[in-house]
Amino acid sequence: MRKILVVGAGQSGLQLALGLQAKGYEITLMSNRTADEIRTGRVMSTQVMFDSALRHERDLALNFWERQAPRIEGLGFSVAAGDGSRPIDWLGRLKAYAQSVDQRVKMAGWLDVFVQRGGQLVVHGASVADLDFFSRTYDLVLVAAGKGELVSLFGRDAARSPYEAPQRTLAVSYVHGLEPRPEHPGTEAVRCNLVRGVGELFVMPTLTTSGRADVLFWEGVPGGPLDAFKGVREPGEHLALTLELMRTFTPWEYARAAQAELTDAGAVLAGRYPPVVRNPIGRLPGGGLVLGVADVVVANDPITSQGSNAAAKCAASYLSSILMHGDKPFDEAWMKATFDRFWFTTGKPVTQWTNAMLGGLPEHVRKLIGAAGRFQAVADRFANGYDQPADFDGYFYDAQDVEDYLAEVAGASVAE
Repeated sequence: MRKILVVGAGQSGLQLALGLQAKGYEITLMSNRTADEIRTGRVMSTQVMFDSALRHERDLALNFWERQAPRIEGLGFSVAAGDGSRPIDWLGRLKAYAQSVDQRVKMAGWLDVFVQRGGQLVVHGASVADLDFFSRTYDLVLVAAGKGELVSLFGRDAARSPYEAPQRTLAVSYVHGLEPRPEHPGTEAVRCNLVRGVGELFVMPTLTTSGRADVLFWEGVPGGPLDAFKGVREPGEHLALTLELMRTFTPWEYARAAQAELTDAGAVLAGRYPPVVRNPIGRLPGGGLVLGVADVVVANDPITSQGSNAAAKCAASYLSSILMHGDKPFDEAWMKATFDRFWFTTGKPVTQWTNAMLGGLPEHVRKLIGAAGRFQAVADRFANGYDQPADFDGYFYDAQDVEDYLAEVAGASVAE
């Protein structure tokens, strides 16, 4: 029986630990919090997960909340004008539903299951010195904790990391009482509201500790009017500021929020971090090697809702690579090949698309988003790109590709 240490109890760490546990590996999981501390703590993310990522959870029979969580059937875009109107407003239909489960619910539940199934849980914040010791007693050490001292083991890959500073400030509120969008009653959807030069407001349905809720998520350009949450300590003040910014920049969303109230005392989150790709292999002081997982080595801004999706896909990819490796040593060559497999199938297309959305959108992308309001096929393809980001390579990045694609869609529309 091979012994593997997984450090970090998030989407990737827990999914990977539970997957390996089910295959008979002896797994030790290090978490800096207990399940109860996670469950009663502060929200950690916004975590809309699309079908291909959800399938990895289903493959491991870990989709415990699928019947309770709202089924997200569409993804809509609105673009604000200076007068408070929205000249662009459309809804793309997803081929298969997406879902969001508050990570306090999911991670606490998965952590309980891991222990119930006989896994060894160590509740302790791991240090480099800890890993230096553990690397001598485990066949493989996987680092899935994306913050703190351990990240220093993985150097920044400058060639794959165009940004050195945060490109957005982040502010999240989980609320009850948000009214449905009147344009599409009965349809659960993620809504992306673009305010040029200011930032984005995302509104998304979720399942939280107290049932169905909605997430209000501002992404602000640093130094702009949305960069206003630093120093806000009280949850009520955080929500009030969120709503005031909605009133100013997205009044159609503010109109839904007359009865909005926080779901609980831990329902707000604010911060910022630079998107970065790191070298996947960490070398310990004693010479041992550790392999970085998910956002430890590929951390993207949440503007494209890819964090949990990429984490689930990374866990599934690493699980497959470990199982295929059999009883051979987990050496440096294997670690590199394992990361490269994830990078080229998932990490690279997600990073390329996310970095593009963070920059000022060029004219051809604005034209594409505008065309989605006229052609349902464009709206649907764009929405489903959140599930399969590699598809954007065929029609999104190059101006001529956009022209060719829209001409093709227009021609098909005339033919109908």
